[in-house]
Amino acid sequence: MTGKTIELFVPAITPFRADLSLDTARLVDQCRWLLDQGAHGLAPFGTTSEANSLTLGERREGLEALVAAGIAPDRIIPGTGCCATDDTAQLSRHAAQLGCRGVLMLPPFYYKGVGEAGLHAAFARTIEACGPNVPAIYLYHIPQMSGVPITLGLIERLRASFGDRIAGLKDSSGDWDNTAAVIAAFPELDVYSASESMIPNNAAAGGAGCISASSNVNPGGIRRLIDGLGTEAEAAAHAQVSEVRKLFEGLPLIPAIKAAVVQRRDDPAYARVRPPLVETTAGHATAISAAVRLSRSPVAA
Repeated sequence: MTGKTIELFVPAITPFRADLSLDTARLVDQCRWLLDQGAHGLAPFGTTSEANSLTLGERREGLEALVAAGIAPDRIIPGTGCCATDDTAQLSRHAAQLGCRGVLMLPPFYYKGVGEAGLHAAFARTIEACGPNVPAIYLYHIPQMSGVPITLGLIERLRASFGDRIAGLKDSSGDWDNTAAVIAAFPELDVYSASESMIPNNAAAGGAGCISASSNVNPGGIRRLIDGLGTEAEAAAHAQVSEVRKLFEGLPLIPAIKAAVVQRRDDPAYARVRPPLVETTAGHATAISAAVRLSRSPVAA
């Protein structure tokens, strides 16, 4: 184990009303529940939050609702990445003004094969457009969705240009070798894995923890694993969180997470997703119920 604090940040789901408008009341309620269950913080408005199905105004509204409800902004790292760099800057300035811990920033993700020079220019334009309100930036590497990787070379360029403003990275590639390479090359960064199954490896290598979709369902179990690292409790906790995670990996992830939250919170309204996503079907019910049962097991109580 290293001396770095290991934390769980939850990429909270975004609830919608029956007309698919943003449901800020349920958003606040879910986020409070997550923190009460042991999450160290929140990472809303990323992939799991359906952020790219939300308007800029909705993302600002949701973040303001969380802070107005008394959730400490220094426990929030909202996603701000958009295709248009000025949109990313607008959301990032807003997060900084509210006092958020930082922002989770996708690269511009429509154009592919643009290379490190182009991506550096895009990040630079965003950061410079923030003016004095530059938040701490956590780069978001999810190439299977964005098609635009955050490479070691790009991180090096950005650190050379902006120093400690580049504070960390979330690696959602699912490739542990890549995560390990980032931690080894940039030990000063806070590097988060996207799977709770990787927490022991992440912690041992000098990472910062986990930002995982399934933590919407199993926050207590994941926190128990973090607290049990290096103790006799670690093996059982790791087995529990890995089994829950594995069940979701065979399902349409975001609708399945929302369906599981329905059972965890006893509120069917949490199931709603925005197109092009669709809700889960009866064929998914057995695996979702199994994941919920495991999340309620004594190990995760």
